[in-house]
Amino acid sequence: MAKGRRERRILVVTGAAAFVAVGLKLLVSAIKAHRQRRRKMPDVPGSRVLVNLSASEIQRLTDQIIAKSKEVYDLVASVPLEKVSYTNVIAPLAELEAHQFSSVQSCVFPKMVSTSNDIRKASAEAESRLNLHFLTCRKREDVYRVTKAFADRGEWLGYEAKRYTQCLVKEFERNGVNLTPSKKKELENLGARIEELSLQYAQNLSMDNSFLLLGESELAGMPLQFIKSLEKTEDGKLKVFLRSHNVTPILEHCKIRATRKSIAVAYGQRCGKENLDILENLVQIRHKYAQLLGYSNYAEFTLESRMARTSEKVFEFLEDISENLSDLAMEELNVLKDLKRREDGDSPFGMEDLLYYMRRAEEQHLDLDLGEVKQYFPVNLVMSGIFKIFQDLFGIRIEENKDVEVWHETVCLFSVTDVSSNELLGYFYLDIHSREGKYAHTCVLALQNGNLSSNGTRQIPVALLLSQCPKQIDDNPVLLRFSEVVTFFHEFTHVVHHICIRATFSRFSGLRLDADFIEVPSKLLENWCYESISLKIMSGYYQDITKSVTSSMCTSLRRKRDLFSGLRLKQEVLLCLIDQFIHSSENVDILELLKHLHPKVMLGIPLLEGTNPASCFPQIVIGSEAICYSYIWSEVVAADIFAAKFQEDLLNQYAGLQFRNKVLAPGGAKDSLEILSDYLGREPAIHSFIESKTRNSL
Repeated sequence: MAKGRRERRILVVTGAAAFVAVGLKLLVSAIKAHRQRRRKMPDVPGSRVLVNLSASEIQRLTDQIIAKSKEVYDLVASVPLEKVSYTNVIAPLAELEAHQFSSVQSCVFPKMVSTSNDIRKASAEAESRLNLHFLTCRKREDVYRVTKAFADRGEWLGYEAKRYTQCLVKEFERNGVNLTPSKKKELENLGARIEELSLQYAQNLSMDNSFLLLGESELAGMPLQFIKSLEKTEDGKLKVFLRSHNVTPILEHCKIRATRKSIAVAYGQRCGKENLDILENLVQIRHKYAQLLGYSNYAEFTLESRMARTSEKVFEFLEDISENLSDLAMEELNVLKDLKRREDGDSPFGMEDLLYYMRRAEEQHLDLDLGEVKQYFPVNLVMSGIFKIFQDLFGIRIEENKDVEVWHETVCLFSVTDVSSNELLGYFYLDIHSREGKYAHTCVLALQNGNLSSNGTRQIPVALLLSQCPKQIDDNPVLLRFSEVVTFFHEFTHVVHHICIRATFSRFSGLRLDADFIEVPSKLLENWCYESISLKIMSGYYQDITKSVTSSMCTSLRRKRDLFSGLRLKQEVLLCLIDQFIHSSENVDILELLKHLHPKVMLGIPLLEGTNPASCFPQIVIGSEAICYSYIWSEVVAADIFAAKFQEDLLNQYAGLQFRNKVLAPGGAKDSLEILSDYLGREPAIHSFIESKTRNSL
């Protein structure tokens, strides 16, 4: 998702818990009081999520969460070191995480969905207060001391309890609790400086309003609608702001190479020196931050809990991918160069030519009208088809729950039940229609985590799928672009993953999993969007739904996905290498590194003169620093699983149940690499991924 995953961030309470009978009294009272006021709708059995809190209720519940969390931390911290036990130290922390999670989410998710400005504002303020509170909790040395004392005894009640305790200890230590007071202060100052610089880098890009003035003749090949959308100056020039919604269409469609180059160069120069200075400063501060905590560099700090583990492994992975894709990428590049030579003579091929000639080659090699394809994907039919595929594959039953409390009339609630046992596994809300004030992207939120309580009862998970489909007008169905179909399928996999997790601890439920692993199931299931058998299940011509997409359309959609995948991946690998280099080494000259790596990775194509992608690459600054590689990693693992387990029979329920039980169910309770190695019988390998890219080469 995890929008990115930065946008889709899920608050997870990492504090301690009160002993259940005492510690949760205020929260339970708040939930009961809220539901007493809304008796018109029946409760959702097993769900603690409060979906219609007022602004004042959000504030009160936030106060209660913070007060009770502090009370429990104090209780745990008061345990004498010689008397620490699982019961009086670890269990209370686990219980509070489990019980408070849904209360926290009840406070913070309204900022993304509410129609009320006051409620959205109160929710955003609650999130800020809760974030600050839980950060303070994670730095409490007194709670760390008793937790570490129990961990050092080596008394475990089982593998998952041991893993949970180790995670608690590691989280405290990664927040600097065992540093001296002076070093703690230094760490805090460095953290604040990192946040300040990261925000400044992002703000520079978002506030950049640079543009080029171009004549209409310089935009030959651009659609008339695009030309009309541009502001015209008094002297007849067209103002092209350097935003992706302008730049990408020009690089794809403009016939004038000089225009493409000027646009590409100007776009790559945005915030150039200022953001480069910020990034270089930021990287040095990150290294200092990591070294204070005992790590040799920032990449080592970030990679510690991921499958890759070390920078050496990441470099090996990226170089292996790049090398194995070189023949395919060179074949693709030669096709583009030949096309350019026929149309534009023998001038050198540059980065400004890449998207334009990819599109031209697609026109020649593909017979595909995406506008026509869209007519086969009415949103309601797509969703019912997705439900059917997941039900058949994973042995679950999805049913709508009518007459329940929701936050908007267009929101629906569904229950998910295991077919064989009839056990209720969880719920999910669908909020997919656009409205004012609503979060603008498609994403999934965990509203309640699953866990097994100390009395043996299981708390069920609750998820929310958000999107922005237009509302249906009269009898005209809402049609989805094919890219939106893929996005829905991807995100719904996160929903099913969340609901199928059977971990004992709340911390190991939800979507807070290893960053190298969290996208693997969704990248795996995306394959179903390119196979005839599944596409026909979720498609139907909007005027006659008995007519599904044709087999030739399915073939063309898959071919479009794979065309020029070598060159596209090479570009991704380049940026991932830059990210890994600067976060695993000190005193790197970023511009010189780019000038060296660009032609090496991109098969001789030089970096556009005067540009520096590192100045306008926000992922390297906020959210994916030192882990940009992880999305490709997930694609590789997903391709391996698909080839080994599903390629021959996409709707094989035995294979689906194996995946559900062996890969989805553990959640974070087991090491991700261990989960995948047990499931595959070996460590994941890249050969299936490379084969999938070369199979449909030009």
